[in-house]
Amino acid sequence: QVQFVESGGGLVQPGGSLRLSCAASGFTSSYYVIMWFRQAPGKEREGVSCISAEDGSTSVADSVKDRFAISRDNAKSTVFLQLNDLKVEDTGRYYCAWGAGFGCSLVPQRVDYWGQGTEVTVSS
Repeated sequence: QVQFVESGGGLVQPGGSLRLSCAASGFTSSYYVIMWFRQAPGKEREGVSCISAEDGSTSVADSVKDRFAISRDNAKSTVFLQLNDLKVEDTGRYYCAWGAGFGCSLVPQRVDYWGQGTEVTVSS
C-alpha cells in the first residue's frame, strides 16, 4: 500500500505561484511513476503532469505546460509540482498518484494508488 503526504495547496491570487509536494512511501520498486491530477468542481479529473522514477522523464498536459513544471527528489521519494502564473480556472483539488512500471501517462487508468489531494484556490 502506497502512502502519500501531499502539501502546498492554498489560496492565491491570479498570477501567483504555488509549489505542491508529494512524498510517497510504502513501496520498494524503483520502477514507478508519480502523477498529478486535478479536479475542478463539477468537472472530471484530468491529468496534469507525470514523472518517471526510473529515468526522470516527464510529461505535462498541453493546457498547462507553459506554466507548470514537475521535478523530483528521488532520495526522498518526493515529487514537486510548481504552479506559476495561476489562473482562476486552475482552481481545484490536486491529487498525487502512483503507478507501477515504466512510462508516463496522464490517464486515470495508469494509477494504482491515489493520494487524498490538496486544495488549490485561485481567486482575487
